[in-house]
Amino acid sequence: MSDATRPLAPAFYARDVQRRAWADWWVLLHPPYTLWHLSYVAIGAALAPRFDVVRLVATLLAFALAVGVCAHALDELHGRPLQTRLPSWQLVTAAAVSLVGAIALGVAGLGRVGPGLLLFIAAGAGLTCGYNLELLGGRLHNDVTFAVAWGAFPVLTAYYAQAERLGWPALLGAVGAYSLSNAQRALSTPARTLRRRTASVDGTVVGRDGARHPIDIAGLLAPLEAALKAMTGAVVALAVALVVARIQYG
Repeated sequence: MSDATRPLAPAFYARDVQRRAWADWWVLLHPPYTLWHLSYVAIGAALAPRFDVVRLVATLLAFALAVGVCAHALDELHGRPLQTRLPSWQLVTAAAVSLVGAIALGVAGLGRVGPGLLLFIAAGAGLTCGYNLELLGGRLHNDVTFAVAWGAFPVLTAYYAQAERLGWPALLGAVGAYSLSNAQRALSTPARTLRRRTASVDGTVVGRDGARHPIDIAGLLAPLEAALKAMTGAVVALAVALVVARIQYG
């Protein structure tokens, strides 16, 4: 099979469609996007008026379990978008154990943060299951819910876990994360369509000087995924910088 007709990997971080089990798990975790959304946790914590590293680590771990493992395992159960060969029972087990772990971490933090954290625990579990299992007839599986659950919500939760209340910095940070998640969605949706559901692209761009440039899948994918990679690096770097600043300067 030539490169032109070879099926594309389902994601730019999945190098080969024919993967071993460990590689399937790696792809399932969506490493770039998981780091991206965990960065919102770090940003939310760094915006808070007081900063506790232990609380940040616990919040990061809870979101890593809920978003990095549970949500992605549930998503893979629904139609196998990543084309993994992981047995369904493994995906169900991973989703259940990771969600329980995330909830347990939240419950363990109630004594330090306060009962208000229960609202965030319940909302997180509801958003994770509702979006990825496409509950309510799929009404929650949309761009708005994605931007809320994977963008604004981590910022608000991490801020609250630090400050035990919400404030304007949390709300403004949530708006920023929501907007960035919308931008991510605008890029990743057509990229996924090209990689997973497009057999071929046929067309030509004709310049004003008469030059003709053929259009193909690779050419359409390149700017989308270059932007996604750049945005991932930018958000992660910003989050790390903010946390380092808080640790160094208080």
